[in-house]
Amino acid sequence: MNPIVVAITGASGACYGLRLIELLLASRRPVALILSDAGRKVLNFERGLDWPEETALLQTKAREHFGARELLRIYGCGDLFASVASGSSAPEAVVILPCSMGTLGRIAQGLSGNLIERVADVALKERRPLILAPRETPLHSIHLENMLRLSRAGAIIAPAMPAFYQRPATLEDLTDFMAGKILDLLRIPHSLFPRWGATEQEAE
Repeated sequence: MNPIVVAITGASGACYGLRLIELLLASRRPVALILSDAGRKVLNFERGLDWPEETALLQTKAREHFGARELLRIYGCGDLFASVASGSSAPEAVVILPCSMGTLGRIAQGLSGNLIERVADVALKERRPLILAPRETPLHSIHLENMLRLSRAGAIIAPAMPAFYQRPATLEDLTDFMAGKILDLLRIPHSLFPRWGATEQEAE
């Protein structure tokens, strides 16, 4: 089974990416994690981690964090020789969560200056799911035009916008809602939040 690539870039919201990886590993899906340098720094700051820059050490830290071994592989952001960079071994899907507007803009222009941008380009050209979760507000016209361009190219734009109809009580509830929406897009079953109308159906 080809891996699902999860990339974490320098936008705020690293908790979403970490939770998605945890859930994918729990469902026995192989995961290839790519961190941009800014993404690693924001992740460390927001989550109080101390993940290093060097890829081998980072893989050890990440595997310890998730309690995973063979299912989790770390690729350096500059490793354009990684298997996931080729259409001949394209990943099952690519999720960039959170996705900075800089990363989104470069993908929209077809640029492949690093591995995150390259795997996104591979997903588009090989017609594999590409899910981008921007976390920015407000948005200006260039942001919106880039998102429209990517949507027309086949990407799914899934902004990090948790809902409140499930009456979240904790930060974890909000994080689970977003992770669950991504799992829905990947067609992976979960029970992270109640579905809209579920209470009415139970009453009937």
